[in-house]
Amino acid sequence: MLYFLLFLAGVGVGLLGSLLGIGGGIFMVPLLLLSGLVATTQEATGTSIVGVLATGISGFLGYLLRRKNPGTVGLALIPGALGGSYLGAFLAGKIPSGVLALVFGIFLLYPATVLLLGRAPKELVSNKEGKGFLAVLGVLVGLLAGTASSLLGIGGGVIMVPALLWFGLPMVSAVAASLLVMVPTAALATTLHALAGRTHWELALPLAAGILLGGQLGPALAVRLPQRTLRRLFSLVLFYAAANMIRRGLGY
Repeated sequence: MLYFLLFLAGVGVGLLGSLLGIGGGIFMVPLLLLSGLVATTQEATGTSIVGVLATGISGFLGYLLRRKNPGTVGLALIPGALGGSYLGAFLAGKIPSGVLALVFGIFLLYPATVLLLGRAPKELVSNKEGKGFLAVLGVLVGLLAGTASSLLGIGGGVIMVPALLWFGLPMVSAVAASLLVMVPTAALATTLHALAGRTHWELALPLAAGILLGGQLGPALAVRLPQRTLRRLFSLVLFYAAANMIRRGLGY
């Protein structure tokens, strides 16, 4: 019965994750901790990261099947995000994480409010600038997202999707790009957590199985929903992430 419930939870996480371009860790970690299935946050993270990998694989394939390829920007996100992960780990012991969490949380309130109103963030850059420029943009966005993810423990999609929207990408393309970058970064994190013995495979596998199914439902829904509706749904995730970071920054 437990495994079936985890499978159903995975379907829901996969649907939301692939719909909005987030890994789903913000849902899975509290689920595992509050249900008492794991004893520590580290074990919850090590178990949920398997689900994040499943979200990236299933969701990105779902968008590819619907010919929603993020192209050059999506590929450029990967090296930036991997480099940012190492940069965040390096800075973790040198910069007070509470201060950074507070700053990031307050910063996220702006795009969250704009998206909640159903508006597209201001297009600072046009897609006519060329593939070379977009590749550089992808590296910078990936570096910022990877650094924030590693330093603050937040999902990279919370940073990547608003940033790509700000620079003029459509919502669906930004989500597909975010899912693409999850695959190598989550694969690396899954390996590291597994080697450290922090992965409960008996919990991770049912979750991942459900996520693989739910990850196909998200893209099917995303291409049918109005862009305004998708932006408003994503704004709720941003408000949730912002509230958590502000609370952490204030020491609560």
